[in-house]
Amino acid sequence: MKHPDDDNELFNRLEAEMTDPAAPSGGEVVDLGKARTARGESPDPSADSRPPESADPEPTELADGRPTLVDSTVPTVSGPGVIDRIKNSKRLDVFPAWLKSRAEFKEALGWLAGHAWHTVAFHAVRVPFVYLPKLIWRAPRGALHTLSKVGRWSVDAEGEALRQYTATNEQVDEYLKLSRQRDRRVRLRMILTVLGSLLALGVSLFLVYGAQPMTQVIAAAVAVLGFGLAGAPADAPLATRAVIKTEVQKLTSDIVIKAMASIGIGQIASAVAKGQDGIKFAAPITREGPGWRADIDLPLGVTVADVADRRARLASGLRRPLGCVWPDADPNEHEGRLILWVGDRDLSKTGIVKWQLANARRHDIFKGIPFGLDPRGRGQSVPMIQHNVLIGSQPGQGKTASVRVLACGAALDPSVEMWLHELKGTGDVDALACTCHRFVSGIDDDSIKYAADSLTLLRAEVMRRAAAIKKLPRDLCPDKRITRTIADKRSLKLWPLLAVFDECQNLFAHPKYGKQAGEDAEFIIKLGRALGVILILATQRPDKDSLPTGISGNVSIRFCLRVAGQVENDMILGTSAYRNGVRATAFRPEIDAGNGYLAGAGPLPSVVRTAYLDDPATNTIAQRALALRKAEGTLSGHALGEDAESTAGPSYDLLADVAAVVPLSEKRVWNERIAARLAELRPEVYGGWKGENVTSALKPHGIKTTGVAGTTDDGERTTRRGIVRDDLTTAIAERDGNQGAA
Repeated sequence: MKHPDDDNELFNRLEAEMTDPAAPSGGEVVDLGKARTARGESPDPSADSRPPESADPEPTELADGRPTLVDSTVPTVSGPGVIDRIKNSKRLDVFPAWLKSRAEFKEALGWLAGHAWHTVAFHAVRVPFVYLPKLIWRAPRGALHTLSKVGRWSVDAEGEALRQYTATNEQVDEYLKLSRQRDRRVRLRMILTVLGSLLALGVSLFLVYGAQPMTQVIAAAVAVLGFGLAGAPADAPLATRAVIKTEVQKLTSDIVIKAMASIGIGQIASAVAKGQDGIKFAAPITREGPGWRADIDLPLGVTVADVADRRARLASGLRRPLGCVWPDADPNEHEGRLILWVGDRDLSKTGIVKWQLANARRHDIFKGIPFGLDPRGRGQSVPMIQHNVLIGSQPGQGKTASVRVLACGAALDPSVEMWLHELKGTGDVDALACTCHRFVSGIDDDSIKYAADSLTLLRAEVMRRAAAIKKLPRDLCPDKRITRTIADKRSLKLWPLLAVFDECQNLFAHPKYGKQAGEDAEFIIKLGRALGVILILATQRPDKDSLPTGISGNVSIRFCLRVAGQVENDMILGTSAYRNGVRATAFRPEIDAGNGYLAGAGPLPSVVRTAYLDDPATNTIAQRALALRKAEGTLSGHALGEDAESTAGPSYDLLADVAAVVPLSEKRVWNERIAARLAELRPEVYGGWKGENVTSALKPHGIKTTGVAGTTDDGERTTRRGIVRDDLTTAIAERDGNQGAA
């Protein structure tokens, strides 16, 4: 911007040129008004043709000569106020996480007590067999060493070197001073030594001839202990360490930056190489559990998935085992906020994880089931109510062990009705058969048929529950879903129902029963979630044939252990999981058995090491659950010794089946069409039925047939015998109401 003095100077110069007689001839007469107007215009002709708002900011200079822009010379004050910034700031925890968690605090105290007990026991065992013989062996050497030190002290031997030095260098005055000092010291020390020797001799004679035996033993022990310690070499201490501490390098910002720059992400490497702030730490690096935590803001355009994709390189850059390095996203922040947790030891070397409910008397399934630990040592649970669970892995990676943990947790809730189907035939969950309403273990066709029949029965049960919960008053069921209060009302028959299908690929891929089983399972997963029906499906072959996409796409809880490739990974964990860095392919075969990604139980997928229950532990829990169910009277079906064939036979509900094949949109339907649909639904029950069979079967339920107008498959309009769907709904409601009252 121009100063007013510049305008005055221009005016004076123009006026002088006009009045100066020495001005060159032919000079142009300048209009002062136009000159004043032109002083703010750009000398660039092209600038005159541009609108002011589209012109680039006019450059100018600061006081130090640096160029700037006209629109940046006047700073503007904007942004949130002080109060808003304080409100949006993140508060750190007053107490550490392990102190606020009862389970983690208990675990920490348990570890401390175990560590102290181990140290005490280690040294207690070695006192009579190692430490005492060492002390006795070293006692004579310690006695001689003690006498030698006393003698040297008496004659002032420690000053001999200094006196010899002054004598050698002919420092006569210093030598005479040191000699006189030595004479005074020796005179006094010799008197003290003689008196001390006489006292020690007297005490020794008293202990040998006049003291009690116990006093003699104590004195001998003290002497051996003292002289033994005095005789120990400097490089051979008496006691060895009970615990050898493993030194783990402290995680620092320099180490993190160097490691991040080496993983092959261009934005990070270039920013670090140029000395820019390629990586920013949102909080100081701190200890969290058995490891270090670093909160990092990645460069613009870099996501947490990019870093997780290079986890192996990051572990190499940090010089830590792969099982120690776990990059995670922060669900409360942007996509570039990385939480890097580096453990002190490999997750696979943490040993067997003890199940939190191993000694519990009972459990509430509405609170979820404890499942295992994450890399930071925090307990992880799986919510069960309103969820279905899909577990997948290669053989031998801990899939069945994960199923056993969830089944045991459900068994400890006596209100849960359990249906277990172990379609491998190895008896991995046989111990829980005593608590089950339906149970089968095998891979033969009969076992597969039994499992398929279970899904058919579950489908009918879902429809029954939907009708029952619809009639519940709003004050008891405001959200139209199963709650703990509703489950405890046994008359409603709406308790949680858990159905486990281990090795479900043998069922869904079966040539005869697989298609219908897949449709039933998909129906149950979609509608049974809020009705208390829970499916747990476990498979070692996740493909479209053995795991229908309608099932894998609708399951809410997923747990994936080691799998071979991207397709299997995404079939279990969901589409794009592999691309987002959630890769169960990174787990090492056998080494990482029991480690997997758990998705759906929290805001983000997390790595979990599952708890392990062997067969004896499972049997103990099953017997505890059996006693609990006996006490509360909730045993049924297989647990009461009912015949397996009668349970797996054509048990059906006619009204529920008719309601299943007649949609709500069909107000009236012909009986012959109902018969055809029923035959397709249950060919072993309704095969060969005609319209008159439907008429006679529905008559006892109070459903009368009437003339129903409709159109044949050929397009002909006609009237045939049929039913009104409202009559069917009324019959079902009355029957269920009578059963509930009974």
